[in-house]
Amino acid sequence: MKPIHRILLTGAAGALGRQLRPYLKDHCTHLRLTDMAEMEAAADHEEVVVANLADRAAVLEMTRDVDAVVYMAGKGFEGGFDDIFDGHVKGLYNVFEGMRQNGGRRVVWASSIHAVGFHPFSQVIDAETPTRPDTTYGVAKVCGEAIASLYWDKHRIESVSMRIVSCVERPENRRHLSTWLSYPDLCRMVGAALTCPRTDHSIVYGVSANTHAAQDNRLAAHLGYRPEDNAEAHRARIEAETPAFAPGDPDIATHGGPFATMPHYGDD
Repeated sequence: MKPIHRILLTGAAGALGRQLRPYLKDHCTHLRLTDMAEMEAAADHEEVVVANLADRAAVLEMTRDVDAVVYMAGKGFEGGFDDIFDGHVKGLYNVFEGMRQNGGRRVVWASSIHAVGFHPFSQVIDAETPTRPDTTYGVAKVCGEAIASLYWDKHRIESVSMRIVSCVERPENRRHLSTWLSYPDLCRMVGAALTCPRTDHSIVYGVSANTHAAQDNRLAAHLGYRPEDNAEAHRARIEAETPAFAPGDPDIATHGGPFATMPHYGDD
């Protein structure tokens, strides 16, 4: 990864933001970090900004002089409409608009498998698979991808929508044998998305090099993402520790897994 002058990392206090912080710090001359939650103090060549991304004026200021944004903000689970949309849609829109006004060039952001979560798990999906959200959270990710597409087509701000599936330290169940994204592969994916010569608006599935992955990244080959980890290395442990899924188990019925069957947070 070639050095970039200034990167803004949002959601820096979150689980994945904390994984990306040291990686990004080594590959730019200045790393600006933001979250509403408490963060570790700024190290050399870092800057910490506590802010709400729903505040457009604050986002306009924090995107000033930024070459690229890595957007990892927003809660990673289902919730009410306002709570979900403030972090995953309003905040993302404000970042794209801030990059437009400030002359930024690229946004790499955490979309989700839940944008296509209602497709059957038996179906191999790719970047051209129609969206089919499984939750309000998934709807927000579909909106985010639409924002990214609009800002490429209308304003030529490049972006990469990373449809992250199961990003954890190590696989925890049998479903993860197909869906796992390791932390090192997360960093490799973000690095590829930042340094690809031209991304336009690209969609890439956030999975490692799993033998039985049900997501096909051939349409994102131009990004140069080359995962190195494989959940298959954990199969013996997983099968010893967890029972096999019963036929028709909802956790393996769709790409969204348990998200597809959780209660909807409506207005009733």
